[in-house]
Amino acid sequence: MNLNIKTALIACLLTLAPVLSAKAQDSRLQMGSLDHLAAKASQTVDVNIDERLMHLAAKVLDDKDEDERDVKKLVNGLKGIYVKSYEFETEGQYAPADLETIRTQLRGPGWTRLVNVTSKKEGMLEVYLLFNGEAVGGLAVLHTDDKELTVVNIVGPVDLDKLAKLEGQMGVPDLGIEPQKKSKNDDEK
Repeated sequence: MNLNIKTALIACLLTLAPVLSAKAQDSRLQMGSLDHLAAKASQTVDVNIDERLMHLAAKVLDDKDEDERDVKKLVNGLKGIYVKSYEFETEGQYAPADLETIRTQLRGPGWTRLVNVTSKKEGMLEVYLLFNGEAVGGLAVLHTDDKELTVVNIVGPVDLDKLAKLEGQMGVPDLGIEPQKKSKNDDEK
């Protein structure tokens, strides 16, 4: 390869590196705008598991246990799990505007709202996926009711069937995801 082509390739890579890096980080939501709610909350959950901690946690999972092995496979592909959850003694401790910075991010390129459930009894549940082409590159869940606000952000490739096994572990609350059951027709395919 001649020097001009090498120089052009290096220049191209240097130019694209920040863009590619920024694109990879788009699935990580900035949730610092919610921190002020901790002073009002009766219970606060704040989970920040980055890729380094994810690998460390995966090492302690037992390969002999089927569930732990499945969780380990799922975790090995993830870049991070971030959760902020606030429970309040009384209603009205947070405003819809508190979630606006999160929703603004979720209106960005690539994010698609998959689920929007509103219930007078159980509050609101929204599930968003970040698509990188056909692949899912991130997931966000917002759950609010009169006395609770929870944001879950999973960064990295997400397999929805496997995600159900992550519920209740590593700070991920029960998201109500049920794995698809195989039918006879699925086994024949």
